[in-house]
Amino acid sequence: MKRRAFAGLTAAGGFAAVLGTAGCTDSSDSSSSAGVFTAIQTEIDANAPINPYNQKTNSFPGYNAMQLGWPKNSLTDANAFYPGLAASWTETPDHLKLTVKLQPDAKWSDGKPVTADDVKASAAVSFSQGGGAFAVSPGAAGGVGAVTVIDAHTIEFDQAPGSSNNSFLRNVLSMYVIPKSVFGPQMPDNIWDLIKTATDPKAAKKDQTAAQGKIQALGKKLVEFGPKKDVSAGPFVLQRVNPGEAVLVKNEHFFAADKIAPSKVVLKNYSGNEQIWNYLIAGELDAAIYTATPANVRKKILAKQGNKMISGFSPVAAALAFNQSVKPLDNVHVRRALAYLIDRKLTTKIGESVGGTPSQTTTGLISDAANAWIGQDAVDKLNQYPHDAAKAEAELKKAGMSKKGGQWIQANGKPFTLQLQVPNGFSDWVAGGKSISSQLTDAGIKTEVKTSADYATYLSEIAEGKYQLGFWLIALGPSTYNAYARLYGPSNGWNQFGANVQHSAPGKNGNWMGGAEKATIPGLGTINPGELTNKLAQANEAQQKEIIAKLAAYSNDQLPAIQIWDYTNIQFVNESRFTSFPKDDSDVLRLHPGTWMQLGYIKKK
Repeated sequence: MKRRAFAGLTAAGGFAAVLGTAGCTDSSDSSSSAGVFTAIQTEIDANAPINPYNQKTNSFPGYNAMQLGWPKNSLTDANAFYPGLAASWTETPDHLKLTVKLQPDAKWSDGKPVTADDVKASAAVSFSQGGGAFAVSPGAAGGVGAVTVIDAHTIEFDQAPGSSNNSFLRNVLSMYVIPKSVFGPQMPDNIWDLIKTATDPKAAKKDQTAAQGKIQALGKKLVEFGPKKDVSAGPFVLQRVNPGEAVLVKNEHFFAADKIAPSKVVLKNYSGNEQIWNYLIAGELDAAIYTATPANVRKKILAKQGNKMISGFSPVAAALAFNQSVKPLDNVHVRRALAYLIDRKLTTKIGESVGGTPSQTTTGLISDAANAWIGQDAVDKLNQYPHDAAKAEAELKKAGMSKKGGQWIQANGKPFTLQLQVPNGFSDWVAGGKSISSQLTDAGIKTEVKTSADYATYLSEIAEGKYQLGFWLIALGPSTYNAYARLYGPSNGWNQFGANVQHSAPGKNGNWMGGAEKATIPGLGTINPGELTNKLAQANEAQQKEIIAKLAAYSNDQLPAIQIWDYTNIQFVNESRFTSFPKDDSDVLRLHPGTWMQLGYIKKK
């Protein structure tokens, strides 16, 4: 897999002309220059706006884009954060009120102070984009109900009545803070009246609909807005960008400027894993984002003087997900047979030998998180689905299939064949998919690997139900709700309405996985996994453990997806020019180098 931080939307027109440097790479910004830090963070789009709310953007997290806080790489605590523009925060035990204190010395790059009014303006922009704590739906679970400026450096967020969502703090602290002086004029004076009407359950339906329509229209305008000049509260300010790289210079007004060693940052563009590998092998990068790396490539990278690998856990797993709307994948015995036929160790060795660990079994969480939440003994008692052709054969026969001439035949007389979809550029998924294809074909299930043009196309088409099965990231911790919502959320038919969820039929409202709404699990009775997942958002730690034990058993028994490997967060840095990088297993490893600098890492050598 390669990491794509932003993808999808069209940027504002005219921005390239403003920056005026579209063309070739600026070779004068060599990583060998004193004080220049060179990295790869995301794919560069020279036409994108300086707007962190646009998916294609020239606002880079940790460098010139700032959040209130930065999430730690915690195995189980979703609310563990480092300070960002927020110096501190307090939350009531019921999660209903969050009070944020800003960094007292925080300033924008134009020298003006960062104030609570900037944060409130940022909240308005977030509402215009929707989602998370800023959903424009009456009574949305975990939604912001009110934003109150207490003083220039203090602001309160109240959760909307009707729920007590334990992800409220996480969703608010993750908000990007933009300057009111720049974005404020793009919004109408009555923006908060519109938000109140749109989110108030007591408002007239006609008024709600009208307000929501105006906010959605405003959202399209705001997401495409491109300021002519970068006004940043981060440690760097965008100086120029072209198709090959973005160049940022140090913001002397940054509240912790004394911690920032580089005078300039050059972010290189890339189009695939191979390009990142070549930069690393040449020793041209001081730091690189995670990229899937075969063992032979890792050896070449580490052979370059100064290069070093840093690793730590990643709460993400690669899984093979089913579209159960397609027969015979609606039959649980077929899914179990495939789990027995896929050798996860072999697939991981071929697909993700450096950055992957074969999943212990399918629980919906990475192995370490599952063991931490419900105990290794409980995980060990689940079906481990070892590679076992005999058990697979027994399951296929339970599904009414028979084997003729080495080929499995369905009960309707048609050969059992499969198409496995992977996105182009994700070298580990492509290699892993081909391994699975060979294994299943050898077992009598002819399986063909199909490649989508790019990840955006892949996500779009898998959501439309066009694929039988494909790779799917699951176990997205540390929030247990987020992890299980990948399996039992909108993609599988469950959507939140207030504090409750409603299930949509396969093919409706984004339901491409098409799983059963409920199933009877041995020893647990009948379980509705979507309802259980929704309860995770309101549960305390003890309650989460009880719910996770049920959801892990459900996932293990019903197999909406087969976990293949847990990711290890492997990154490469070069210590020839800078030192003091994070160590192995540091809880900052999933943050960007710009954030590392804010936290005191990375010094000139």
